[in-house]
Amino acid sequence: MFPSSHYHVYSLPAELLDTLTPRNLATTSQPSRPPSPELTVSVTPSGPRTCNICQGATFLALDHQRAHFRSDWHRYNVKTRLAGGTSVTESAFSQLVEALEDSLSGSESSSDEDDSSDTDAVNNLVNKTKRKARSLSPDDHRTRAAPQTALTWFHSPPSTQIGVYKALYSDPKDAPNYLNELQDMQHSSQEGRTWAMFMVAGGHFAGAIVRVSPPAEDEDEVGKSKKKKTQKPRPDTEVLRHKTFHRYTTRRKQGGGQSTNDNAKGNAKSAGAQLRRYGEQSLRDDIRNLLVEWGDEINDCERIWIRASGSNRKIFLGYDDAIISKGDDRLRTFPFPTRRPTQSELARCLLELTRVKLTHFTEEALREQDEAYLQSLPKPKPAPTAPAPEPEKPKPVKLSKEEEQLREKWSRILEMVTKGRLEPLKSFWEREGPAIGTIDARIPEWTGERRATLLQVAAQAGHEDLTQWILEEARADPTIPVPNPKFDDPDDTIEGGNQSDASDTPKTLAKGARRTAYDLARTKGVRDVFRRCAATHPDWWEWLGAARVPSALSQQMEQVQEEKKKERRKGLKDRIKERETKEREREKEQPQAPEPAPEPRRRSVPQSDSTSRRLGGGVGAGEGVAGLTPEMRAKVERERRARAAEARMKALGS
Repeated sequence: MFPSSHYHVYSLPAELLDTLTPRNLATTSQPSRPPSPELTVSVTPSGPRTCNICQGATFLALDHQRAHFRSDWHRYNVKTRLAGGTSVTESAFSQLVEALEDSLSGSESSSDEDDSSDTDAVNNLVNKTKRKARSLSPDDHRTRAAPQTALTWFHSPPSTQIGVYKALYSDPKDAPNYLNELQDMQHSSQEGRTWAMFMVAGGHFAGAIVRVSPPAEDEDEVGKSKKKKTQKPRPDTEVLRHKTFHRYTTRRKQGGGQSTNDNAKGNAKSAGAQLRRYGEQSLRDDIRNLLVEWGDEINDCERIWIRASGSNRKIFLGYDDAIISKGDDRLRTFPFPTRRPTQSELARCLLELTRVKLTHFTEEALREQDEAYLQSLPKPKPAPTAPAPEPEKPKPVKLSKEEEQLREKWSRILEMVTKGRLEPLKSFWEREGPAIGTIDARIPEWTGERRATLLQVAAQAGHEDLTQWILEEARADPTIPVPNPKFDDPDDTIEGGNQSDASDTPKTLAKGARRTAYDLARTKGVRDVFRRCAATHPDWWEWLGAARVPSALSQQMEQVQEEKKKERRKGLKDRIKERETKEREREKEQPQAPEPAPEPRRRSVPQSDSTSRRLGGGVGAGEGVAGLTPEMRAKVERERRARAAEARMKALGS
């Protein structure tokens, strides 16, 4: 449909410009966009014109279509489509306008002030629609952050796309007005559009003042001349002024300016460093003098393009009587990589900026690209859940002096019972016992002790004398049950308390029964203390029932047990003696074997030092060289002959 492969951004064909629509970037989370309706655009005077964005909009004349592009309805639909929504009909838009508090009057005016007010009103309406959509379904309109590109793309049905650099627009961030501003770019001013382009790097400078669109008068003259005769086409761009020069500012194959090196490492005192400092000063003065010389042209320029590093950028901006102010809205940087500043590089950058990028993809191919791009985007991170509030830590309770003293006493008592210190415990109990209570007083929970009484602690610790003192002299109650075990503690089980095969082992707990201090005893000696006390004082407690003591142990029973032990030991000794006697008799009965005759000693023949130290040996010389390579054997043989010759020479000399 459009045969040309190169278009100038300020002279696009009217047929192409009238059919352009903003190309929606694939930034929404929807898997695919709905196909746009098949709308035909007729360029014949008799055929109707339509709008691809607004539904049901047809125009008989080109002026009507252009007026529609300036209307609030079209602007609202363009912004809605860019945001990922759907366009609305004219009646639906009228209802939205009526519901809006701010009036959208003056939409047909083409003045700058009216356009700005209309744009603000349309923005308010779009923002209101977005807030309403977010309140209805916040999860359906989440967008993925896509990387920003330097180009903005427009689509012309059926398969034409053009790309224009965003830096060409007056406000590169105002995406909804890209299309309107692109249409305004096609109308030149009376003086034409001019740009100022500057590059500086590595001591090289290149600058130019270029005209990117001819004045309006020239366009009219060209139109009149076409009727008369065909003339040679004028170029799209024209270089009005240009200048390039070079100064020695960087060390060869090192990079970086001399001022940068001085700031980092201090001022160098070499001759080359002084030359580079002079070159930097000369380059700065030459560029600023050139800016003053081109001051009038720079003030008339529509865009000012500067390629300079941080330090070189100070050459153009931020000094007294600067031609270019630091906050000038016309300032731009080149949105693509550039090479060494030269006149040809400026021409290449000018062509890159003014020539639109052209592609030919069908709507199906574009849709496939969108889907592939959406799949390549990283999945949005789940919204962080609010952490559960941490439970408030209990504030430490302030204790009185009496409570602190009581806690200290309990801590000292438990320490003495656990370590088996009987004498200190007796004296301490005589002095502080009445303040604590009875011997059966419950151990406080704040101590962290799992047992209920001091008797249970002493029994589990395995201290016999301490347990006997608590039972007999302090008269502790052995029937107090042990608290229920917590967290399956192995020490809180009967098997963890004692393991014995003797008759004093506690019986298995009946259903509903509770353990006592006797069940916590780990050794037989501690259990015998309970049994002796049960025999000595049977009327104090219910020893054989609630205390779970299996039987009493009197002195007579201990004597009988001791006699039985002695008898067992005596019988064991007798059996050992009998076994030893039988072994001796068995050895005497066995016949003695004759002693073997001693072997005759072989007389060892001493070897002389000469033969024993000889490499390869004397008699066993053949065995000494066994396994050697032929070269090693020859070497051994030569050494043996040399030693033999030396021995003969010594014999002759003596």
